[in-house]
Amino acid sequence: MAEHLTPTLCVVTRLPGDPRARRACEVAVALALCIPLREAQTLLRPPVRLPLPQDGPAATLARSLRDAGAEVSESPARTGAERCADHPRFVAEAVCAVCGTVLCVLCAASSPELRCRRCGRKKARWRTFYLVRVAVLLAVLAGVVLYAVRELRDRSARTGWSRTLSVAIVVVEAQPLAPGLAPAVRERIDALGQRLTGEMRRYRPDGPAPFVLEVFGPLRLEGPLGETSTEGVDDAEAEARLKEVAARADAAAGIATRIFDSRIYLVARPPARADRESVEGFGQQGGKIGLVNVELDGSMVDFALFVAAHELFHNLGASDKYDPSGNPTVPDGLGEPELVPRYPQRLSELMGRHRATGPGASVPPAGLEELTIGSATAREIGWLEALTR
Repeated sequence: MAEHLTPTLCVVTRLPGDPRARRACEVAVALALCIPLREAQTLLRPPVRLPLPQDGPAATLARSLRDAGAEVSESPARTGAERCADHPRFVAEAVCAVCGTVLCVLCAASSPELRCRRCGRKKARWRTFYLVRVAVLLAVLAGVVLYAVRELRDRSARTGWSRTLSVAIVVVEAQPLAPGLAPAVRERIDALGQRLTGEMRRYRPDGPAPFVLEVFGPLRLEGPLGETSTEGVDDAEAEARLKEVAARADAAAGIATRIFDSRIYLVARPPARADRESVEGFGQQGGKIGLVNVELDGSMVDFALFVAAHELFHNLGASDKYDPSGNPTVPDGLGEPELVPRYPQRLSELMGRHRATGPGASVPPAGLEELTIGSATAREIGWLEALTR
């Protein structure tokens, strides 16, 4: 039940300009209301109706304030008014904007948004949580930006060609291969390196060799590897499969990933049919890993390494140069776009994958001797700019 309050309140309309006199007013209010000086300073923002306690001597406080130089009047208090929820001895002058709890002017002065202590604490907790969440998000964003900057610098360094890039070719047996096939890959890796070096020299006659290629395996990994196929899946799913195979193969072979600029995983199995072999791959554009799925027999070793080099060049920023039907685009996907007559082509542009035999017709390269790097690809990976700059 509401209680009757003192019949008068002090209404301060102006404080003295002298700092010492103002401090005297603050001290008088703090003593009269039994509140800390800090709260008295918060409260004394004229005009203000001082929240006198139920038995507070309004006249005495008014006289003390006048003696200090303040302009003060006395106003009738509301009889039967409720007391403040947070300061039960004081007159209720307002209500909490959130929950409707009655507040005194001290509460109102302390909270411009008119919130009681409980609602104020809720807002403070919410604000703290919000700031922490923003800080975490900013930290994550900063990490992403730093990672992107580092990757950009690393990619720029890789295609600056001031040093030889280290490349790992990791042979993984999805199913047991015929004897001699895995060693054949190792034997032909030098031919691939020599061919790529020769192609680079057409654009950059001087400087270090582009690549040193190191073969690991063959490895047998625990668990199925049929899921490594990237045919018919989107890029996000293909990349997830690629990373899963890479992690398993790196662990099995003990590969120190940091020392390699690129790692290509050759996942091989015997041909499902004697009259058909297949090769398909996926490489991170501008990244560091690629995957080649191949049905490997003796005739497919060179083409498997051709596709491995194709995925390696994706890592270096080169783009595909074949159309949706798999035929090389004209002219960038052709090995010799200036050839007259144009067809059949004698060479296979690496990012075009096949050798064009006619308009809309092509065949896989017969061997690494047919591999060539066209000017568009050379420009994408930084070989051509150095010559024409």
